[in-house]
Amino acid sequence: MASIRPFYVMELLARARELEQSGRSIIHMEVGEPDFDTPGPIVAAGMRALEQGFTHYTAAVGIPELRAAIAADYGRRYGVKLDPARVLITPGSSGALQLVMSILVNPGEAVMMADPGYPCNRHFVQLVSGQPVTVSVGPESGYQLTAEIIEREWSDNMRAVMVASPSNPTGTLIKRDELEKIYQVVKERGGVLIVDEIYQGLVYGAEPFTGLEVTDDLFIINSFSKYYGMTGWRLGWMIAPERYMGAADRLAQNIFLSAPTPAQYAALAAFEDETQRIVEQRCAAFQERRDYLLPALRELGFEIPVEPEGAFYLYANCRQITSDSSAFAHDMLESEGVAITPGKDFGDNQPEQHVRFAYTTSMERLTEGVTRIARFIKG
Repeated sequence: MASIRPFYVMELLARARELEQSGRSIIHMEVGEPDFDTPGPIVAAGMRALEQGFTHYTAAVGIPELRAAIAADYGRRYGVKLDPARVLITPGSSGALQLVMSILVNPGEAVMMADPGYPCNRHFVQLVSGQPVTVSVGPESGYQLTAEIIEREWSDNMRAVMVASPSNPTGTLIKRDELEKIYQVVKERGGVLIVDEIYQGLVYGAEPFTGLEVTDDLFIINSFSKYYGMTGWRLGWMIAPERYMGAADRLAQNIFLSAPTPAQYAALAAFEDETQRIVEQRCAAFQERRDYLLPALRELGFEIPVEPEGAFYLYANCRQITSDSSAFAHDMLESEGVAITPGKDFGDNQPEQHVRFAYTTSMERLTEGVTRIARFIKG
């Protein structure tokens, strides 16, 4: 437990809530949660599920209808033929991450991932007595691992490589040809590739794709939380090579029995035409926010060398403004009521020089936030 770090942003969030309760106006740009409510068709489907008594356990792998709907969606979006038997429904993507690390990693074996990156990934490796190997990456590689980096950093105890596209905290993508090279490097060395596609769908100006277009022989982690705005429903999924599904089923039975039943029936409505129209409109709103906030922050002195093409984050170097991103974030919250995330939540790669902005609030609030940030910087 000593090696499991807290989410530092939760301290900021708790303080922001205290300030709000005292009457302060707080602009939230810290937590990676869409500000939009769950689309109406999904809520209605969830209410029907409750009324119809769908409140009991399901199979550990999920209800057949949802597994089939997810597989069919990969066919519609990406032209990928996916057997629903390879889809396992989980309590959020966190449930999927716990499964995949438990299935793959023996004590002492290593999993390579990028730094900066989502902090829980390394903790899931530690939870099974594995060794997270975080590799510092920068703007020259789009803050992503590359085949060349993986080849250079590979070690004898390496079991798997985990990449994310779009990524948290940087919002950058891995190109299809680079992912193909990554897969080949990992495969040649006897490793397994895990692709985090949790922000899939939230892509701006680039052609979206899935790792399944590259190969069947990998693990895909995904979620209804971000694109479909279902964070509190706690529903995700994992796609695994067929040879691992038996182990995944057994482990899911023992760890969480099944994903939340009403949420599974609600999620069936995610693939309806009306819901798709809603989430695409929201995706366009996120792009509009990015297109406003990116140049605005650059103008204030934040360095954002790579334009993010997905998710809803801007990862900024603040070295021209401060030498202590944590103190900067705390002081700005107290002084101006703007909450952002300091870099120490995302790894050990120059955290004191970085902050993350989440554009998960309205354009009006973002505009006010930029005004307050500018006032705080000018002192």
